[in-house]
Amino acid sequence: MHIKLGRNDKCWCGSGRKYKQCHQAFDDKIARIADQGHAVPVREMIKNTHQIAGIRESAKINIAVLDYIEEHIHAGMCTEEIDQMVYDRTTKMGGKPAPLHYDGYPKSVCTSVNDQVCHGIPSKDVILKEGDIVNVDASTILNGYFSDSSRMFCIGEVSPEKKKLVEVARECVYRGLEEVKPWGFLGDMGQAVHDHAYANGYTVVREIGGHGVGLEFHEDPWVNYNSRRGEEMLMVPGMIFTIEPMINMGRAEIYVYEDNDWTVYTEDGKPSAQWEITVLVTDDGAEILSY
Repeated sequence: MHIKLGRNDKCWCGSGRKYKQCHQAFDDKIARIADQGHAVPVREMIKNTHQIAGIRESAKINIAVLDYIEEHIHAGMCTEEIDQMVYDRTTKMGGKPAPLHYDGYPKSVCTSVNDQVCHGIPSKDVILKEGDIVNVDASTILNGYFSDSSRMFCIGEVSPEKKKLVEVARECVYRGLEEVKPWGFLGDMGQAVHDHAYANGYTVVREIGGHGVGLEFHEDPWVNYNSRRGEEMLMVPGMIFTIEPMINMGRAEIYVYEDNDWTVYTEDGKPSAQWEITVLVTDDGAEILSY
């Protein structure tokens, strides 16, 4: 519960300006939309200028780490080597890998190969082979600010079927991005992702979605890609969240590997692909912070 501000009080965002000159009209608009029955963000989901600047700096490291992996990933290497690269590059640039020890996760990055949907744990026993597809999901902490993104990599020559899956998964992210606009709804983005995946004969994982990020690794809102236009939470300037749909070649059903209680697989054993970006809702659209 927030204390109701007077028009001449300092704004809650930390700008130092009077509320009436800063976020009063913004808050009034959110309240009107909430009165129509829509889910709306709380103030803690809305980042201020200082916080956004810190998240951008964190994202610069995250992008650089994935660029480095892109240059060095190859057939014959084990995923443990990717983990070591991520740790070394992140710490060299002054950051910390956010996954390391998060809820007991043992590594600095997730490496999900072929039918692994997400949270693949790097291992010296997992050797990348010609024809594999692998998602490398990196997240960085810098000065208390978090960034998060992932990329797909095709190892050598992959089958046309896998190549198309990887390409369409990326297209889904950017179809969704086109719908990220202030005063729209997360469902606008979710439906765009869902429709493009299904138009290409694929399915979208239902149980796992995107999330807010920036001050914590995982924040509200939860981002659903099996949603409808005009539904889910209202998007407003200052919100930061990930677009990261998991696109399956076969059925949408998944399961968690019991031996480690982390790695998620497709139930039918068919490949899955995922790209992830972190986006900021701006006054006139969206800005990609990490990719």
